[in-house]
Amino acid sequence: MVLRFLPFLLMVFLLFSQLAPAGSVGALGSGNAGAGLTAPGTLSSAAGTSSSNNASLPTLVGARLWPAHDYTRLTLEARAPIRWNLFVIDSPDRLVLDLEGIEPNVVLDNIASRVRGDDPWVRSIRVGRFKPGTMRIVLDLKSPVKPLATLLEPAGDYGYRLVLDIYPAEGSDPILALLASKQSESKQSESKQADSKQADPKQADPKQADSKQADSKQADSKQAEVKSSEGLSPESSPFFVAESKLITVAVDAGHGGEDPGAHGEGGTLEKEVTLAIAKRVKVRIDAEPGMRAVLVRDGDYFIPLMGRTSKAHQLKADMFVSIHADAFMNRDARGSSVFILSERGATSVAARWLANKENQADLIGGVNIHARNPYLAETLFDLSQTATIQDSQRLARFVLKELSGLNRLHKGEVEQAGFAVLKSPDIPSILVEMAFITNPDEEKRLADERYQDELATTLVRGLKKFVIAHPPPGKARLSSSERNKTQ
Repeated sequence: MVLRFLPFLLMVFLLFSQLAPAGSVGALGSGNAGAGLTAPGTLSSAAGTSSSNNASLPTLVGARLWPAHDYTRLTLEARAPIRWNLFVIDSPDRLVLDLEGIEPNVVLDNIASRVRGDDPWVRSIRVGRFKPGTMRIVLDLKSPVKPLATLLEPAGDYGYRLVLDIYPAEGSDPILALLASKQSESKQSESKQADSKQADPKQADPKQADSKQADSKQADSKQAEVKSSEGLSPESSPFFVAESKLITVAVDAGHGGEDPGAHGEGGTLEKEVTLAIAKRVKVRIDAEPGMRAVLVRDGDYFIPLMGRTSKAHQLKADMFVSIHADAFMNRDARGSSVFILSERGATSVAARWLANKENQADLIGGVNIHARNPYLAETLFDLSQTATIQDSQRLARFVLKELSGLNRLHKGEVEQAGFAVLKSPDIPSILVEMAFITNPDEEKRLADERYQDELATTLVRGLKKFVIAHPPPGKARLSSSERNKTQ
């Protein structure tokens, strides 16, 4: 009986042996072999899925480098997850990033050219093949750093992104940095005044010799104070008392870096408009007696929403102003708006939609919402404190009223929604949508430098009127002449 079916079984066996490709045995499941192995000194690693088919291996489609004072970010974008290993080498300081399953291409070749001379942390970048199937990126550093790398899921217009944030090994105190910049500006001003006096023959009066000598001694005394204040806390700095009396405004230019924000039909990017206006606002506030402004973002780089609020707290800001350009699906939407935080929900459907859109900035900008960033200072929020929201409401009304004289208002009252960037328990905070960048007419105005000047002047006028009506306790008060200027 068995002998009768033996020829048939033999034919079936021969047929299947011809259909099976050579070398297929053991190929299944081999794509992730070794994915968990790390090089000595590895700080962190991530494994992306791959298969035996080379067509599915990740290919780099973009590489971007964003230098900033606080940190430098390297972003590598691919259409599939990237497998990587990262470790640090000292003497000299270097970061080594190995990319597995990546082949050389134009994107990798051009990474080295993206390094700028003013990058605070990265000196140069070298790229080469470490071994078959692995490309190595070496970042030559200017000083010791603490790297933080993470693989992000696709978000917005981006695919998979490997984000490498390079933080200084020792973080700097923002207040001491601010004081140092003020001292530097003071020295430069004194130096220019001295040069102009020497160039003016009228100043070459023997009677002024004693005065110059006294000034020189005073300058030496100031320099000695500066040197003696190095390494001390901000409160012990000889300049701290005078500086702490100034009313400090944290000016936040929305978006930046990986997150371009909204864009108009003409190609205008929100992140560029907001930074241009923020810089103009700072110039005008710094020119006001008793006031100073600090830019939360002063270049094209990304800061997480929580990091923006945290920086304002570290700088002991009295007000927080986040500058944005509005966007909507309907290109006819237009007008200026001012928003504050809401504890109970949005005041309108449009406000809720806008808050949700702005709160997505961390995903677009490159923040792993599932992992805690140890290099961002944490802020504890107590949203039950209604006093700050009341102050924010007053501040917003002053600014909205001033904006009504320059541009039509999208809505004639202050709106509220759950903006993450406004969640500060003790700093009056507002978010200003200057105009709709998705409206062709308003896009042209936002890109115009003269209109940016007008927006900045209008915004500062509203801030000053709030300060006059509600001066922060313990801070400088504007004189009667300054009050008259705002009328």
